[in-house]
Amino acid sequence: MWVEQVSRTFIQSLRWTPIFETFEIGCEVFAGGDIVEDLFVEVKIWHGKHLLADDYYKLLAGEANRKIALSDPGIDDSRNELLWSPERPTLLDAQVTLRCGSLVVDHVHSYTALRSVAINRDRFMLNGRPYQLRLVLDQGYWPESFMSAPSDQHLKRDVELAKLMGFNGVRKHQKIEDPRYLYWADKLGLLVWEEMPSAYRFSPRAITRMVREWTEAIQRDYSHPCIIVWVAFNESWGVPNLTLTQAHRNAVEALYHLTRTLDATRPVIGNDGWEASATDILGIHDYDCDPEKLRARYEVNDPVRTLFDQRRPGGRILTLDGFPHRGQPIVLTEFGGVAFDASNPDADETTWGYSRAHTAESYLPLYRKLLTVVNETFMFSGFCYTQFADTFQEANGLLNADRTPKLPFELISAATRNVSLEERDVEEGKGPGGV
Repeated sequence: MWVEQVSRTFIQSLRWTPIFETFEIGCEVFAGGDIVEDLFVEVKIWHGKHLLADDYYKLLAGEANRKIALSDPGIDDSRNELLWSPERPTLLDAQVTLRCGSLVVDHVHSYTALRSVAINRDRFMLNGRPYQLRLVLDQGYWPESFMSAPSDQHLKRDVELAKLMGFNGVRKHQKIEDPRYLYWADKLGLLVWEEMPSAYRFSPRAITRMVREWTEAIQRDYSHPCIIVWVAFNESWGVPNLTLTQAHRNAVEALYHLTRTLDATRPVIGNDGWEASATDILGIHDYDCDPEKLRARYEVNDPVRTLFDQRRPGGRILTLDGFPHRGQPIVLTEFGGVAFDASNPDADETTWGYSRAHTAESYLPLYRKLLTVVNETFMFSGFCYTQFADTFQEANGLLNADRTPKLPFELISAATRNVSLEERDVEEGKGPGGV
């Protein structure tokens, strides 16, 4: 939180929209304060020292909405260098200057990125190509300060740790995260699913508040390239009677369509986990920790009949009546949840998980077998392991609550990506074949 003195007319907010297909950046500028005539905005965008765009245009009623064409190098390799991804998180620096006639009244420094996220049949697409999601569920708690990070460096470190464990993204669970976390995810390259915290119970007042707060969250975080999916509801929380109560179904469908209206550039999940209706991705929560049972459940010849009509992970139907699976990507958005606490001999009585390992020697093989199954199951366009770090009584994190790892990072990373240690060493140039 800070206080900043501004001029009588100032830049109130910016909104960046990457337009991957035409090599453009959408820029919306909103002025605040005294809205006068002859307001103009100048937008400059750089990649390193290379100026990609220099645009100048007039504001109407204090607003401007412009598609800015970037200077196109014309060569695929050069274009690819400008694309943002977890593997190459290229950010474009921007400077926005507000002028009244020839007088500069305000200017801000910002950044944006060129990237696209989309759905193509049963695959999630990043920058026009199928992309396998390797996410970890992250509730964003710290032992010393709960939901507020102790410092900016703690937020940065959490992004680094997720990548260090082999994940390319996180599903922020029941929390609208600090913008500084999103900044570090932008800068270091980590995909983020943003999820609205659920109401305790259903009521018109709860839905009214949820709509207001969710709208504010989308408006605040829209310009972050790291955010790739919006999740309105989770596991029917706050709308517990979706199979029976029309008002509950209306709420999910309304939030889905509202989100798609506020942001037409990202996929939206109406209700993650089960009982899906309006959704761009079908998220499934399944905590069966027997790898072979998990494999048998999802490596089926006729998934529509066997999975959607006969089997019910979590004891819930996957889609509501009237909303059959239309071929959307399927992502195992919660699984695993293996509790392991080597420092606590009474862990069985004081901590909780969906299953339990009592030694590192049993914990690693179970994690590796589970990750092998989800990596190799063609049905899945990605997965989200539960969870990033221990949270209160939940001891099913890959990290302890203080972020110390329960296994060596190199072992976690190799298992997450379903590669052997030898393959990992080659990738990193540490073994035979490395450069």
